[in-house]
Amino acid sequence: MQKNDNTPSHHGVKIPVKNNNYPNETIKLLIERGSCRNFSDKNIEPPVLDFILSSGVHAPTGGNLQPYTIIKIEDKNMRQKLAEKCEQIFMAKAPVHLLFCIDWHRLKRWAELETTPFSATSSFRHFWISFQDVIICAQNICTASDSLGLGSVYIGTSVDYIREIRTMFELPEGVYPVVLLCLGYPKIKPAIRKKLPPSIVVHNEKYQHSEDEEILQFFNEKYEDTRIKITEERMKDMEETCREVHGEEFAKKCIEKIKDTGYITQVQRYFGLHYRANEMPQGNKEYLKSFEEAGFYWFEEFMPEK
Repeated sequence: MQKNDNTPSHHGVKIPVKNNNYPNETIKLLIERGSCRNFSDKNIEPPVLDFILSSGVHAPTGGNLQPYTIIKIEDKNMRQKLAEKCEQIFMAKAPVHLLFCIDWHRLKRWAELETTPFSATSSFRHFWISFQDVIICAQNICTASDSLGLGSVYIGTSVDYIREIRTMFELPEGVYPVVLLCLGYPKIKPAIRKKLPPSIVVHNEKYQHSEDEEILQFFNEKYEDTRIKITEERMKDMEETCREVHGEEFAKKCIEKIKDTGYITQVQRYFGLHYRANEMPQGNKEYLKSFEEAGFYWFEEFMPEK
């Protein structure tokens, strides 16, 4: 997507610290956290990194199985390769990259050594819980890092290079990369981004459907004054996205709405230009194939070995 100096970040609106009346430092840390994309040259001391990693492995997991592995990447050349691969050059400055993987390989070996039946890589239940376990571990490490004065940022584009990452880090069958986290000392304090409040996100007792006006109000407040300039290229891309996803009539309706409004809204930018609705579903079958290549078969009917 074309961008100029006046284009608002797709990460959202920066906000100043407004509330210093927190009940404790943990709440302050969680509410004021921001993703760091500007790292200093300072290395992370080994004892500090040890505490951070220990915080991760003490995260809750289903059955206390810990079905994950963390690949710690400090080699400068490898960090540079990852930054180029993920198209996030700032990553190379972060002294430590952590690749979080679902790992049923280790547990399968344990089961084999103890002559135990094993089918976790063929079970959606196991996959679903292990995916949660990986993310919980990663977030523990993220919070621990921030609490020690470091900065951190998750790298979502790693999902586009599953096969390459499996090769780069020699991941065996039963091990699947989930998310990449970069750690380092921030050059400047990461900005806090405005979020939707609990009043719209938290529903009491059951799902509560918001009125249209309420939804628009909350999102307008979150992305206040976020207006993307209309350009010929953006309108062309938007029309193409709309046409491929919802057809010609919807494309005309969207383009007319943008012209009437006089600018591209944040949600139109998100799903029409940035996380393009015509591109994001592409490759679904390839993702499933990458699971199969990694020794996972939870999406197929289980066939016991006899």
